[in-house]
Amino acid sequence: MVKNLKEKNPEKEMSFLDHLEELRWHLIRSTFAIVLFGTIAFIAKDFIFDVILFGPKKADFPTYKLLCNIARNIGFKDSFCFSELPFRIQSRTMAGQFSAHIWTSITAGFILAFPYVLFELWKFISPGLRDKERKSSKGFILIASFLFFIGVLFGYYVVTPLSINFLGSYQVSQEVFNDFDLSSYISLVRASALASGLIFELPIVIYILTKVGLVTPEILRKYRKFALVIVLIISAIITPPDIASQVIVTIPVVILYEVSIFISKGVIRRQNKRELKKNKT
Repeated sequence: MVKNLKEKNPEKEMSFLDHLEELRWHLIRSTFAIVLFGTIAFIAKDFIFDVILFGPKKADFPTYKLLCNIARNIGFKDSFCFSELPFRIQSRTMAGQFSAHIWTSITAGFILAFPYVLFELWKFISPGLRDKERKSSKGFILIASFLFFIGVLFGYYVVTPLSINFLGSYQVSQEVFNDFDLSSYISLVRASALASGLIFELPIVIYILTKVGLVTPEILRKYRKFALVIVLIISAIITPPDIASQVIVTIPVVILYEVSIFISKGVIRRQNKRELKKNKT
C-alpha cells in the first residue's frame, strides 16, 4: 500500500500513518531475521551451549591460557592458572533448561541478525536524508556491525572470563560451595557480550549526535574527566570488583571515547567546509 502510494506520488510527503506503516514492515522483517537466525541457533544447541556458553567455564579457554602465561612471565601468582573452576552449574526449575535454550537462541539470533536489523533501520531513515548525507553514510551498516561484533567478542573473550574466574572462585567460607543456577550463568555471559557490543557503538552514537548538532569536539574534551568517571562506573558494573579487570575493560572504552572525539572533529570540519562553499556561491 505504501509502495503504491510512493509510485503514484513520488514527490508527495508521507503522512504520519504512512510512516508508521513503513516502520511496522521494517520491524516485521527485522523480527523475522532474528527469528530465522534464532531458529538456527536453537537447532545448533550443542555448539551454542557446550562450546560457546560453557567455553569460559573451562580451564583451556584461550583467555585463561593467555593470562596464565602473562602472569607467569611478569612474576605474579598463578591466579589464572588452574585445572578447574570451583563451581557447578545447575537448573532448579522444571522449565529452566528449556527457557535458557529459548532465550539464548533469541539472543544469538539478535547478534547474528544485527547487520540486517541495521539495514532495515537504514532503509527507514535514509529517505529523509539529503543525497550528500546519504553518500557520506554509505559505510554506516558495515562500520556499525564491525564495532558491534568486536564489542561482542571483547565481552566474550575478556569481560566474561574475568567475571567467571573472579565470581566463580570467590568464597566467603570453605563451608559454602558455589552451585550457580543456569539462568544466572547465562545472564552473566549474555549481559557481558551484549553490553560490550553496545558500548563499542559509541563512535557511531557520537557521529550521529554531532551530525544533529547535539555534540561538538569541544564538549567532548570539556567533559572528558566526567566521561572517564562514567566509563569507570560502567566497567565496575560489567566486570568483577577487582582493579585489574576494571582497568582491562576501561582501556578500550577510553580509546573509543578518544576516537569519538576525532570523529566528531571530522564531522564539524566537513560541515564548516560546506558552509564556506555556500557562502562563496
